[in-house]
Amino acid sequence: MSLSTVKFGVIGCGLMGREFASVSMRWLHLNIQLPRPVIIAACDLSDGNLEWFKKVSDTKYFYHDYQELLANAEIEAVYCAVPHHLHAKVYSDIICSGKHLIGEKPFGMDLKAYEEIEAASIENPEVFVRCASEFPFYPAVQQMVRWYREGLFGRIIEAHFSIKHSSDMDVNKPINWKRTLSANGEYGCMGDLGIHTQHLPFHLGIYPEAVSSFLVNIIKERPDREGNLVPCETFDNAILTCRGRNSSNDLFPLIFEMKRMAPGCTNSVEYEIYGLNMSARFSTDDPNAISYTQSVGLEQAWSRLVIGQKPLFPVITGSIFEFGFSDSLLQMFAAFISELKHLPCEFGCFTMEEAKRSHQLLTAALLSHENHCTIELSDIS
Repeated sequence: MSLSTVKFGVIGCGLMGREFASVSMRWLHLNIQLPRPVIIAACDLSDGNLEWFKKVSDTKYFYHDYQELLANAEIEAVYCAVPHHLHAKVYSDIICSGKHLIGEKPFGMDLKAYEEIEAASIENPEVFVRCASEFPFYPAVQQMVRWYREGLFGRIIEAHFSIKHSSDMDVNKPINWKRTLSANGEYGCMGDLGIHTQHLPFHLGIYPEAVSSFLVNIIKERPDREGNLVPCETFDNAILTCRGRNSSNDLFPLIFEMKRMAPGCTNSVEYEIYGLNMSARFSTDDPNAISYTQSVGLEQAWSRLVIGQKPLFPVITGSIFEFGFSDSLLQMFAAFISELKHLPCEFGCFTMEEAKRSHQLLTAALLSHENHCTIELSDIS
């Protein structure tokens, strides 16, 4: 590979593909020497999406068939964002082509699909594979990471991790593939949103051992593009109440919430860890700050600490300025490149092993919902 660039192809040139293109063009925002992802190829079924990618000055190859992209020997790595039912086939083909991969969640429509991707990865150990998840790269979240790794929380009492949208509160919103079993799978909102809640705790060694779930499909029908009502088949909201354990062997309630129908929320990500010595909570509704409390005898008081623009990978922006979603994507791709190139990286992207644990959790959640009982994750193979 080039020391100064990593040549990428993008498969799936919609919303997140465009976000990656933006990241690649603003790499000089990083105040660190790190190989730049150069998008030389784009692949999508939509001519409109490919036309947009002609704005990206590095992009010179345009494909409708991703196999043609994979046959391009210039391409070293692929960013892939396609519907969930395509993950097993497309991700496996990318890995088997020898190209490194950062793919969108959930890394397979279900556990069986994940195992197909895992098998391809095992057969091609030289290929570096990671899953996209950007929210833990907010500087305030990284402050929580540092506190946790330093042991400042003490014994963990409870932990909550959630992501909440409200776009589906509009009952007349036309149906899309995420509301169909054929393209999204049975996970529903858990597949699309779950890894956003799991990246931080899994990276900290906080894992669920058993789960009791409450899953709900609130809106049973939605209009299609012609206005005809069609079945809305997937779960809108999910609450997973788990028996959690960390690397210190603390046992505690561990709660995951994934909601597409959460009144008043646009894209609210919330991380909360409560400990005997310290507690902390973060919300994208207050993205520049972290709230925390330390125990002083019988009393605790919440304080708000403003972190600002102090990310994992240094940037040219002054530390007094705000940090946002596009900044978190820049940090995530910087982490991917750093890990790929074996450079220092204090907090990496979501791994294949973590994706497997995620699928075990979501599979157990489906069984819990179906059987109205608590499911041990050790029973999921």
